[in-house]
Amino acid sequence: MGFKAKARKHRKDAGEEDTTKKATKFEGELPCGIRGCENFADKAVGGRSLSIDDAIDMWGSSGYQARKGRVRVCKSCYRKWKKENKNDDMY
Repeated sequence: MGFKAKARKHRKDAGEEDTTKKATKFEGELPCGIRGCENFADKAVGGRSLSIDDAIDMWGSSGYQARKGRVRVCKSCYRKWKKENKNDDMY
């Protein structure tokens, strides 16, 4: 056990407060653009944006909500889209 680990272990005995902060639940601002999805599409939680053509191919013409020509999707919806299009030749 090193010096810092030993100091952390005995910090409570010395009466010092624990300075580590616990992670709080992230409340996003941008909702996912896919209808029926309740997650957030903020970059901080892994959100991405897809083109409207990609969204139409995956979810149909009425299964999404566009925003400035792109569709903001949460991490789970993006992973579903990515898995479906993994084998497509884009080059």
